[in-house]
Order: sequence, then structure tokens, then C-alpha cells
Amino acid sequence: MKPLVIINPNTQGGRTGRLADELVRIISRYLGPVDSACTTHARHGVEIAEQAARDGRDAVIVVGGDGTVHEVANGLMLAREDGVAPPKLGVVGQGTGGDFRKTLGIDHRLDHYCNAIASRRTRAIDMGKFRYRDRAGADAQAYFINILSVGMGGMVDEYVARLSGKMSGTLAYFAASARALMKSEVGILDCVVHQGDQRQELEIPCRSIAICNGRYFGGGMEVAPMAKLDDGLFDVISLGAAPRLKFALSSLSIYSGSHIAHDDVEVLSCDRIDIELRNDSIRDQFLLDVDGEPLGTLPLQIELVPGALEVFVGAG
Repeated sequence: MKPLVIINPNTQGGRTGRLADELVRIISRYLGPVDSACTTHARHGVEIAEQAARDGRDAVIVVGGDGTVHEVANGLMLAREDGVAPPKLGVVGQGTGGDFRKTLGIDHRLDHYCNAIASRRTRAIDMGKFRYRDRAGADAQAYFINILSVGMGGMVDEYVARLSGKMSGTLAYFAASARALMKSEVGILDCVVHQGDQRQELEIPCRSIAICNGRYFGGGMEVAPMAKLDDGLFDVISLGAAPRLKFALSSLSIYSGSHIAHDDVEVLSCDRIDIELRNDSIRDQFLLDVDGEPLGTLPLQIELVPGALEVFVGAG
């Protein structure tokens, strides 16, 4: 079957939708004939991608931001749960942050995205599977492809959504992060960390903690410079519990990845982690940021799914 191009028309302030036909024409010059589908509502990308896998598509191409990549990856993983071999995943970045494509090492140019897919060179990457509490308070389950963070990140996502289309991606994330920091509180996290047969119980005070499959989040913040998409491990980065001003000054170094040398920052590796918040009174400030999407809150149970999806990476 022809590759399916899944387009989120709302990204870049609706510009992606206005250019959708032209984008499909350009992609087809590199890949040959393709089919296309546009998302029309929240989580629609999950449905389209799952059906594409069940239809036997060899490849799906996401045209959108990190949130759309997240939805499509979730749809592919749902099909995989039922024993369906998922299509290969291609990315054409059109969103606010572009953090997943940074980890893939693809320059933010349409020809580079298309060349990466047309090369047919793929990489089997890990995924994160997690259980959490959704906004209605019900237990839920999903996957993440890049980074899941808890704390400030969820508030940042909500603020970024309000700023989307009004300013550039990096500036939007910077402004949203500053606002979220003013509202943030220090959470005391009870964590159970697993790596193979080893198990460790930890108390981690922090304003934000990130469970990283990829390297970047928040519109270019290199939160986990050591992370690899295919090493069978999460890199867990606690950004610490410093007072707001010190936290803000220290956080500036996150764009270069040098923050991991700070005394307040704690770095762990694991393939499973359970997280619960001890100080329940601030639960509404400890929100989930899942691949740039605010999905819910704690408690969390996270496990790594090794080699879950094949992603086009180009000649690289």
C-alpha cells in the first residue's frame, strides 16, 4: 500500500493546513504516490495511525509537531499490542518545538525531512509505556516516544498552547517556562527505580523531573544530552528543588546541556520507574508533560519497550 501522510492542519497557527496540498505534492516527489489524511480533533492522529497499521501500510509520515508525532506513535503502538507489525514512521516537523526531530538529528528543512524518509534508512527506537491518572481522575495508559516530565512541564504545555501562533517556538517555551516557574512548588517524589533485577527506593525533592528517551524538550532544551533512543534505558533527570531565582538562573544552562553538572541536578538510569507525590496538596501543580502534551497527573508507572518502532533517520 502507499505510504500514508498524516497532517495536523492546526500546527503553525493553521499554516500547515493552508499548505497541506502543496506539502503532499512535495513529499510525493521524493516518495512516489502517497495517500493523505488530516486530523480533525484531539487524539485523531491515534485513530488514523492505528487504522493505517491494521490496513498494512508500510510507512506513515507525520506532518505536524511533537504532539502529532506522539499521537501517531501511540496509534502504531496500539496496533502493535494486538500483534500487528507497525509501519515505519517518518517525521516532517511543522510544530512549535520540534524536539523529537532534534534528537533524530534532522535539520528543520522540508528537503531534509523528505530525503531522510526517501533514503529508507531506519532505526529501531525504544518507546515508553506509562500508566497515569487522567484529568478526570481515572486511571489511563499511553506511550511516549521522546520525553515524559512531571512538575513544571505540564504547566508549560498549557501556557505554550495559549501562545502558539503568537510567537516563535523557542520564545513561547521560554515565556511559558518563566510563568510556570512562578507558580511551581517543590514536590517530594517517592520513586521506585528499576534497572534489570536491581531495585532502588528514592525520595526526590524537585520542581520537575524528566524521564527521557530522547534528548530535547521544551522547544530545544537539551535536558538529557546523554540520552539515546535505542539503548534500552531511560535517563531520568531531576532538576532539583532550588529556590525560584536560583532555579531560573541554573535552568538557563539547560539549552546547552551543561545543567547536568549542577549540584542540584540528579541523574539516574533505569528501564522502569514508579513515581508518586507525597505532598498531595500541590498535585494540581505536578502535571504530566508527555511529548509536549499535558495529559494528566501522578501517580505514574513507566516501563521501557525496547526496539518498539522503526523510524526513518536518513543517511545521517
